[in-house]
Formats: sequence, structure tokens, C-alpha cells
Amino acid sequence: MPVRDAEATRRRLLAAATADFAAHGIAGARVDRIAAEAGVNKALLYSHFGDKLGLFDAVFRMNADAVVEATPFTAEDLPDYAVRLYDAAIARPELIRLATWARLERVTPGGLVMDEAASDAKLRAIAEAQRTGFITPAMEPRDVLALVIAMALTWSCASLSYAAAPGDPEADHERRRRALSTAVSGAFRP
Repeated sequence: MPVRDAEATRRRLLAAATADFAAHGIAGARVDRIAAEAGVNKALLYSHFGDKLGLFDAVFRMNADAVVEATPFTAEDLPDYAVRLYDAAIARPELIRLATWARLERVTPGGLVMDEAASDAKLRAIAEAQRTGFITPAMEPRDVLALVIAMALTWSCASLSYAAAPGDPEADHERRRRALSTAVSGAFRP
């Protein structure tokens, strides 16, 4: 009898669920389809995640954590942080789609991507950068962070104006990075 690798099964389920939720949303995702794509039965999916919403939460958390971890935050250099977020959003459009579905279908007020500890650390860093003169004190730290993130996602796959793609010419990505850096620098300069 073959030995089951629970962690490998979990990874396959999360990968299949990421693709399905990103493409179809929470309501449109199908547990049967996800289990089949992962090569497991539905009972195993339920055993690992409880239900479809538990699976979505695990998928969203995994993808959000990957972006947050890959995008170091430096309050003294918000323009560079915004550019790194732009790059992460272009490289990981599934996270933007997952976040959009979460907002549309779960209507969760408050923070969506960052856990409270990560958010609090960023807010404290912004407040300190305001005290030391790197960032204007005219805005609340929470508003500074929200605006930087929104500016960084201007060209994301959920954009209302223009959605950039990884395959766009590098000159276009560079132009957007420069524009973003300039805008963030000007918006939060003391």
C-alpha cells in the first residue's frame, strides 16, 4: 500500500484551488474540479480544509503571504516599495484576481491582504518615518499605506483603466515604474 504524503497532497490541492478560484471566483469554483485536478477525492479536500470557504481562505492566505514576503517594506523608501508591489502584482495576477473575488463575494470590510501583525509593523514604520521627516505627517499612516498600495496596483489585472501583463514590452513596464515612483515620491514627501 502506498504511503500518502499529506504535505504534497495539500500543495496539489492549493495549486489546483488557486487556479480555479482565480478563474471562477468563490461561487464559481467547484470542489469536484479542484479535487480532480489535484488527483485526490473530495473527502481528502474536506479533511484538509473543512469546506470550500476554508480552502479559499487557505489559498488566499498562501498567495498573499507569498507577495508580502517577496516585497520587503521600507517606509523611508515608499517609491521603491510601490515599484516592488507593481512587479509582484504583474508577476502574480492570481493574487489580484483572488483579492477581487474576495471583495466581490465576501464583502469584507477592513484589511484584506495583510495580517494584522504585518500591517501594524508597516504602520509603525510609517509613523516613525513621519516623525523623522521622510513622509509627510499630514496623513494617517493607515491612509499612506492604503494609497501606496492602490497606486502600485494601478495597472494590475483588476485595473479600471489599463491592465498590464507580464508580456508587455519592458519599456512599458519601466515607464510605469518611473511614473509610479515619481507619483509616490511626490504624494508623500514632507
